[in-house]
Amino acid sequence: MKSLQELTRPNIWSLAPYSSARNEYSGHAAHVFLDANENPYNNPYNRYPDPLQEEVKEKLSKIKGVPAECIFLGNGSDEAIDLVYRCFCEPQKDNVVAICPTYGMYEVCADINNVEYRNVMLDENYQVCADKLLAACDSNTKAIWICSPNNPTGNSINREEIIKVIEAFDGLVIVDEAYIDFSREVTISRLLGKYTNLIVLQTLSKAWGSAAIRLGMAFASKEIISIYNKVKYPYNVNLLTQQQALNRLSNTYDVEQWVKMLLQERSRMLSAFAELKICEKVYPTDANFFLAKVTDAQKIYDYLVEKGIIVRNRTRISLCQNCLRITIGTRDENNELLGALRSI
Repeated sequence: MKSLQELTRPNIWSLAPYSSARNEYSGHAAHVFLDANENPYNNPYNRYPDPLQEEVKEKLSKIKGVPAECIFLGNGSDEAIDLVYRCFCEPQKDNVVAICPTYGMYEVCADINNVEYRNVMLDENYQVCADKLLAACDSNTKAIWICSPNNPTGNSINREEIIKVIEAFDGLVIVDEAYIDFSREVTISRLLGKYTNLIVLQTLSKAWGSAAIRLGMAFASKEIISIYNKVKYPYNVNLLTQQQALNRLSNTYDVEQWVKMLLQERSRMLSAFAELKICEKVYPTDANFFLAKVTDAQKIYDYLVEKGIIVRNRTRISLCQNCLRITIGTRDENNELLGALRSI
């Protein structure tokens, strides 16, 4: 791996980060706050939140098995995605490589930051060869994106190929595990101590049932996290989000039960969907959704919209022609979908 200084944009490496009022007295007890131009009334919402979300990180550290200093928390995973470009990629010079099809925000953030985005197509089984990813790289490639389980395909990317990429690439490898809680695979974050160029993304939006609070996680070496913290906005995670995250993280039993029910429904839905007249193929999945090839994706999508049922039409995505992506809902929601499709 290149040194972190080589990977980081020179202006970011030398950046003196904004020092917030809450950072400056860190480590000391305080009860009179006259430093941040806050309104003294309407406690606790009058006060700026903890800029480094230390209490949430301590709770996550115990659950995820990642040291608190190796955790970044952001406004959804999208903030952690965007920071890869802002911290490490020089606009109009550097590039990134990603599997295709995959989560669209990697490319959107590349376009916003004026960084070249290179696609490497998956094969007919939605898998990738490490050698093909590496062949797409050059001396200006700063990062490789791998979403596993992948979106929109639902499958986990072969772990051996991911390891090959991490070991052979001298830049950053970001593995997005937004759907890992629904997968048979063990999180790759367990390898953070071995690979200093690995960044792992997770979220509270999926299995944890907390999409509305917008809390994403990045796990990486404490050195990479320190670069993230230099560039992020001072109070990027608000107090309400931190409070709700602590509440959610204090009750893991609910999450375990939700995942168990969703996996049972996923198995039922895969079998039932495959029997529909409009279904040509259901692809294997390790996520809380599945991809299905149908007879006419646009026509079926429009029909379901008229019924008040919303799925995702992925037919315009590479390798997903005439495919619908369907999230696993409650049993009643899933039955309503199946009933509507059986009536076509």
